[in-house]
Amino acid sequence: MNLVKKITSYLLIFLVVLFTTVALLGIWEIIPLEKIMIKMISSLVVVFASAAVVLFIFSVLIKETNHHQNS
Repeated sequence: MNLVKKITSYLLIFLVVLFTTVALLGIWEIIPLEKIMIKMISSLVVVFASAAVVLFIFSVLIKETNHHQNS
């Protein structure tokens, strides 16, 4: 359970750092940003939403199953 949260957290941190780096390169006009930013933001939203759903499933359903087994 903790391992999944750690992996998800590190994945989200990595994505934020990656997108920040690309955004800074675009601000300094090293790379074109028009289409890249839309794709980056939508990708980040999809990854965040899927991570939230997975964490919800693990925290509610699996925790509830473990609670019933321990009783």
